[in-house]
Parts: sequence; structure tokens; C-alpha cells
Amino acid sequence: MSTQTDSLSIALFSEIFTADQLARNRLSRALPKGMELSHFSVLNHLARTSEEKTPAQLARTFHVTRGAMTNTLSKLEWAGHIHIRPDWDDARRKFVAISPSGRRARDAALQTIAPILAEVVEAIGPDKVRAALPVLREMRVRLGEE
Repeated sequence: MSTQTDSLSIALFSEIFTADQLARNRLSRALPKGMELSHFSVLNHLARTSEEKTPAQLARTFHVTRGAMTNTLSKLEWAGHIHIRPDWDDARRKFVAISPSGRRARDAALQTIAPILAEVVEAIGPDKVRAALPVLREMRVRLGEE
């Protein structure tokens, strides 16, 4: 790699990491009391897929350890936002589904953060955002390859 490519790489990832940190901080402050960004992410995923998932599938989806996902799921179950049931064919496995309460919590959170996200997209310009999406998606795919 050339020095120019190294500088470009460092600049790109520095911007991504900083934007990620700023977005997480801003959205975390806007979420309803007691809801963490990880809680919203899981509820949003379950609401969008509308199907049960195993904790292992969720851990893979969010690129976290099973222990971290178990912790998040425990908090969501305690709040009544998800239902966890055993797999009737394999008692060692469990299935997770969003509850009506979880759907309402996700919808309430979405109402608080959607304007923040829309404001940023509007300020940058929808055309610039659309142009950036393919590059960001390709980066996600390439970084996900192991």
C-alpha cells in the first residue's frame, strides 16, 4: 500500500468511527428512559423481520458474543418487551419474539430518533446520502468477510 492509500484509509475510518460515536451518543440520549441502543436495535430487528430468532442468530446478526446478547435479551424480557420460549424439538435451544409491549416500545423509540436521523440526512442532502450508501454497504460486506 502507498502512503497516500494509508492516509486515505486512516482518514476514512477516523471519520466513520467519530460519526458512529457521535450518532450513538446523540441517539442514546434521545431514547426513552431505560432503553439502551442495543435494546432498540434488537427490538427493531425483531419488529422488521416479524419472525422468531434464536439468541445465537441475534448474536451473529449484531456481531456480539452470545453472553452480550443474553444480557440484552434478559433486560428486554424483564421489561416485557420480548418473549423467550423453548424450542419444542430441542430443549437446549430457545426462540425470541417481540411482544406487543416491545413493539410499542420500539415504535416510541423510533418516533424520538427518526427526526434526529432525518435532520442529519436533510442537512447533508438526500442525493449525497444515496451516493454514499453503496460505498458503506460494500465496506460492511468486506469487513464482515472473515
